[in-house]
Amino acid sequence: MEEEDVLRILAAGTHLGGTNLEFQMEQDIYKRKSDGIYIINLKRTWEKLLLAARAIVAIGTPADVSVISSRNPGQRAVLKFAAATGATPIAGSFTSGTFTSQMQAAFREPRLLVATGPRAVHRPLTETLTVPAHHRSV
Repeated sequence: MEEEDVLRILAAGTHLGGTNLEFQMEQDIYKRKSDGIYIINLKRTWEKLLLAARAIVAIGTPADVSVISSRNPGQRAVLKFAAATGATPIAGSFTSGTFTSQMQAAFREPRLLVATGPRAVHRPLTETLTVPAHHRSV
């Protein structure tokens, strides 16, 4: 990781978490500030970003990547990411059947689904698991 990358992450404030910590995130935390805010480990974050970038690039066609956020904090990020990469954004409420019902106008068959806050987008994640295996492309 270059110094310039670290400075950008620090300037954006993306290294700062919240005051609540879920046990799955413990390994990604550097330390806790005196005000209770958790500081996210930049090295682990960078490694995960590189892994995600490799997965996205491996898809080949950017439109086959759907990016979703149903909560307000992630919607702007989803729209900006989609504009920069050509991915298909789903910002806001999710319509059931988007990934399974070909009768819907908004029907999509993404090869990769990138989600912000998996709890908030539980329905679309569950729906992607119900797509028959012969429809999935790996």
